[in-house]
Amino acid sequence: MDLRRKLEILADAAKYDASCASSGGQKRDALSGGIGSTTGMGICHSFAPDGRCIALLKILLTNVCVFDCLYCVNRRSSNVPRARFTVDEVVRLTLGFYKRNMIEGLFLSSGIVRTPDHTMEELVRVVRCLRLDHGFRGYIHLKTIAEASPELVEEAGRYADRLSVNMELPTEQGLAALAPEKGLPAIRRSMGHLHRRIEETLAERRAPRFAPAGQSTQMIVGADGADDRTLLRTSDTLYRRFRLKRVYYSAFSPIPDTSHALPSKAPPLVREHRLYQADWLLRFYGFGVEEIGGDGGMLDLDIDPKLAWALAHRDRFPVDLNAAPREMLLRVPGLGVKTVDRLIDSRRHRRLRLDDLGRMRVPLRTLTPFVVTADHRPTRLLDRDHLRSLLAPPPEQLSLF
Repeated sequence: MDLRRKLEILADAAKYDASCASSGGQKRDALSGGIGSTTGMGICHSFAPDGRCIALLKILLTNVCVFDCLYCVNRRSSNVPRARFTVDEVVRLTLGFYKRNMIEGLFLSSGIVRTPDHTMEELVRVVRCLRLDHGFRGYIHLKTIAEASPELVEEAGRYADRLSVNMELPTEQGLAALAPEKGLPAIRRSMGHLHRRIEETLAERRAPRFAPAGQSTQMIVGADGADDRTLLRTSDTLYRRFRLKRVYYSAFSPIPDTSHALPSKAPPLVREHRLYQADWLLRFYGFGVEEIGGDGGMLDLDIDPKLAWALAHRDRFPVDLNAAPREMLLRVPGLGVKTVDRLIDSRRHRRLRLDDLGRMRVPLRTLTPFVVTADHRPTRLLDRDHLRSLLAPPPEQLSLF
C-alpha cells in the first residue's frame, strides 16, 4: 500500500479523537538549533484557548486493533480498510508537512497491535526519533495506552508535550458493557502515574522535562446511558484528583455494522456544546456539579447552563455590579471571567453605568435583567418562563438541503 493511501485511511481513522489541542506546551523555536516551533503559524484548522490558530498532523500509527470496543470504528470486528505506518513513515510525514508550513506539530495515537507494550514502544520510537535524530522542536501530543508499562510511559513523557489516556466512558458499567477489555482501574492508575510525574517535575526546577503541557482525556457522549450530570461528575473528579488540563467531549457517531447495544442515532451536537459550557463553569466560574446538572441529570439544550442556573435562582438577582463580590459576578449571565475582572478594576475608580458595560461589549440584552448599575435597575422581575422566552435563541427553520 502506498503512503498516500495509508495517510487517507489513518488520518480518517483519527478524526474521532477530539482531544487534540496544542495550548500549554513549552515555547520552543529553531533559533537555538533544530527545526520546528510550537509558536509558529501554519495552515490552521483549530484554535487553542489562548487564541492561537494551530494545525497538527493528526494520525493513527495503525487502525489495526486487538480490542473490540463496540463504539469504535477501528474495533477488531469492524469491516474497515486497515493500514499501518512504519516509524520512519510517520517521521518523514511529520517533517515533510512541517517544512511545507502545513502543520505546527503532531498528534499521534494508535490501535493496539499485539500488546499494549509493543504498541507503546512503537509510539515512543516515533517521538524519540523526531526529537533526538531530527531535532524536531514542534508540538507533540501522544496518546498513551493505559495498560502499557510505566517505563514506556515515562520515556514518552520526556519527548511529548502532552500525554493523554482516553477514559471513553464515565462509568465502570458502561465500559464493561461496551469495552470489556478496558477497565477504569487501569485508566486511573495510568492517570495517577502521569499526575505524580508532572507534579514532581513542577516541584523541582532542575528536573528533566516531563509532559509540560500536562495530560488530557476524552469521553464519548451518548454511547451509553450516562446522563450529563454523570459525565460532569466524572470530569470534576478527574480535574480535582489528577489536575487534568482538559476533558474533551465527543458526541457518539453511529458507525457501520454497529452493535444493537449502541444507539441507532447520534446525540444532538448541541449536547456536546452544552457539556463544554458546563465544564467551563466547573473549572473557571466556581460552580458545582449538582448546581448545573439540569432537570433529570440532563442539561437544557435550548439555553446555556449559566443562564439556566440564573433562571432557576431568580431570588439571587438582580446583582449590584458596583458592590457584589467576584464570586457572584461570575454567576451573572453574559459576564465572562475577563469581563468580571475588568469590572472590578473599573469600579475602584468610579461607579459603573450601562454605557461602561456597552464599551466592554457585553451582551446587554442578556445582562440587564440580572444587574443593577448606577443608572439602571430592572423595572420588574419577570417570572422564569417569561424571561426565558425573551432570552432563549429564537427557533430556526431547518434547511431542506
